[in-house]
Amino acid sequence: MAAYFPGLVYHPCYSALSLPERHRYPITKYHALYQALLAQGLCSTAFSTPDAINARELSNVHRPDYIASMCSGSISPQAMRRIGFPWSDTLVKRSLVSVAGTRLCAELALSRGIAVHLSGGYHHARAAEGAGFCVFNDLAFAAKSMLQRGLSKVLIFDLDVHQGDGTAGIFSDEPAIITASIHCEKNFPARKIRSDWDIGLAKHCGDADYLEAVHQSLETLLNWHQPELVLFDAGVDIHQQDELGLLNISTAALYQRDLMVLNACRSRNIPVAAVIGGGYQRDVAALTELHMQLFKAAFAVSGLTLGAEIKT
Repeated sequence: MAAYFPGLVYHPCYSALSLPERHRYPITKYHALYQALLAQGLCSTAFSTPDAINARELSNVHRPDYIASMCSGSISPQAMRRIGFPWSDTLVKRSLVSVAGTRLCAELALSRGIAVHLSGGYHHARAAEGAGFCVFNDLAFAAKSMLQRGLSKVLIFDLDVHQGDGTAGIFSDEPAIITASIHCEKNFPARKIRSDWDIGLAKHCGDADYLEAVHQSLETLLNWHQPELVLFDAGVDIHQQDELGLLNISTAALYQRDLMVLNACRSRNIPVAAVIGGGYQRDVAALTELHMQLFKAAFAVSGLTLGAEIKT
């Protein structure tokens, strides 16, 4: 197949959020990943920059009272504790931009075949609340937006180590959006919400069993549902060094997973929009290298090589 340049989406606000010292969330990873891609020879013009959505647009997946309380700052301290961030105007802006970024990623995927968002994967946000570092559900918003633009079926293929409970709940009665989650069963959230397709893996699952589960699930879902777009949550918290993951997946298998998903979609001419999802190593340089596997895979499937001279 001829080479083509994948869509890339990034905004500087992704790492601009000020968090308390030693906060568990690695907020600097987004800027670090962007810098790593620039160091591989990409120029800043290769990236598309989203504008924040109007908060009212979120009503296609979130309840208006939740949206209003979050955006105004009237949300309760208990609700913010479930999310895991202190409330701020910056958090609201970042969340609205991140949601816009995943929608833009989906749009770019439809025109280019593959697109990758240097954020996204906020799959614990439910219709009426946020949780687990997730304020608004970008995957749900992008999927619903694509239906509103005329697509008839979208697959959300969630490979973050944590089950995509928020996404599953939002689309429990939406047959045009297929939710699939392959995750560590004995991990957050304690109470799962049933997806259309769930595989709960045992703690310490290794490379071979993991890749087989992904392969069998992906082939089944693509053949059964024949989606017009795949939204791929490529979380790296499955990695053996992740501090919140509980699986035993190597860096090589992480790359094989991402390559498998992108190749399967590419071979069927199904556009795929990927988000980087979770990853919780405190060593941001090591974490960045794990997230880089997705971009290496995206460029390989596109007929290009990161680090080589690339024409956009």
